[in-house]
Amino acid sequence: MNQQSSDKPQLRTCVRDFTVQLSSTRRGARLARLLAVEQLRSWGLPLEAPAHIVAELAANAVTHGRVPGRDFRIALSVDDAGTLRIEVTDACGDRLPSAAAGCADEESGRGLLLVEVLADKWGITPGPYPCKTVWAECAVAD
Repeated sequence: MNQQSSDKPQLRTCVRDFTVQLSSTRRGARLARLLAVEQLRSWGLPLEAPAHIVAELAANAVTHGRVPGRDFRIALSVDDAGTLRIEVTDACGDRLPSAAAGCADEESGRGLLLVEVLADKWGITPGPYPCKTVWAECAVAD
C-alpha cells in the first residue's frame, strides 16, 4: 500500500489552460464570460458557477481596475487534481477588492460575496507592478 506523507506539499500539474487579453470595457467583460463558457464547454466542465465567477471578476476589472488604454487578462487552468483556477488580472494594483457586504438597498457591491459563495477559495495576488490578479478556485469533475 502506497501512502503519501502529509507533511510534504503535493505538486500539481496544469493539464489544461486558456488565456486571453481583452479590452477593459463592458464589452470586454461580456466577452470574457462568453469565451470562458465556451472554453469550459469544450473541456466538458461545469459551466454555471465558473461563468458567474468569471462575470463578476471581469466586471470588477473593468469597473474598478480600469486604467485607460490598458487591457485586462483572464486565465483559466485545470490541474491534475481537478481544480479549476480562474484568474483576472487588471492594471490597477493599488485598488484591492474586498467581499464586504454593502447596504441592502445598494444596486451593486455584492459581486465578491457571490464569488466567495461559489468558489472553494479566492484571493488577490499583487503584481507585477502596477497589476493585481484576483483569482478563484473551484473543484470540477474532469
